[in-house]
Order: sequence, then C-alpha cells, then structure tokens
Amino acid sequence: MYVLKHGIKKNPEAFWALPGSIFFGYGACHILAGTFLSHPPLDGFYGERIIPGEDFYGNHIYMTNGVIAFDYHGYSSRERLLQHHGRGWASHSAGWHCTLERVDFDLLDTADLNRRKMRGPDQYLYYPIPRAHRFLQRIDHAEGAARALRTVTRSQPMLRVACTSDPT
Repeated sequence: MYVLKHGIKKNPEAFWALPGSIFFGYGACHILAGTFLSHPPLDGFYGERIIPGEDFYGNHIYMTNGVIAFDYHGYSSRERLLQHHGRGWASHSAGWHCTLERVDFDLLDTADLNRRKMRGPDQYLYYPIPRAHRFLQRIDHAEGAARALRTVTRSQPMLRVACTSDPT
C-alpha cells in the first residue's frame, strides 16, 4: 500500500503533481468514480464507498457491478479489492474496520462531496475531470473486466473482509 508523505494532500501543487494512479487512489478516487459513472464504459456498474470506523482513515470509492470492481488499480474482483484495502489499512491501524455503502449522491457535485468531507472537482489546483477522462481512456475496459471476471469464476476461497454492508 502506498502511503503519501505528510502534508501532500494539503499542498495543491504537490498533490496535483502525483502520478495519476496515486492522485486517484489517495484523495481523488471519488472524481475517478464520478467520471467513470458519468460515461460508463461498461453497463451495470455503480459507486460503492468504504467508510472506515470512527477515528480511522481509509475512505475509498470505487465502481462495482457487485462481482467485479474498478478503481485506480484497474479491474479486480470486488472481494479482492476489499481485502487489499482492508489489509493495507489494518497493517497501519490495529482494529481497523469499515462499513460499505452504495453511493447515493452525485460524485461530481461539490456540495454533495463537501457534506461528506471530500473535495469537489472545482476545489483542486486544476479541474480534475479531464485528467480522469484521460486516465480512463488508457484502459481496455472490456478486457480488464473479462480478466477480473475470470479470477472470480475460478475456484477460490472467499476472503474475509473487515467491512460490513449498510442495509440502507
């Protein structure tokens, strides 16, 4: 798991200068998700949010169809993404846990995002949506999704994840 240097997210120039995968993985995942969902390259995907337990870090938004998922890493099984994320944060914070929620707000609306303590697209050094479009255009979505689906259909044990689903 990549850990940002202290203060990078509060320094607009340094944060913007990060490579795309780090920028969208560690502070702008909601912008990538909102851009993905505004012109979905594949049908059936929706946003899902990892909300860490009180006093923990590790908020993350990704897209999923319930079986496979997409975030700054590319496509993977949803279970693998959750396991990777949970394992990474648990290695930094003993007792780390989270709740999963389906995103029911506009991921590109500043007011909606600010209510959830996330930056809107107009609150970055430069407007990040074109950057997210370029990031998404470099990916072969059909191939990535097919590869991820093949990993799901292989006989693999289900992984335990330290997240619970919110029934709402």
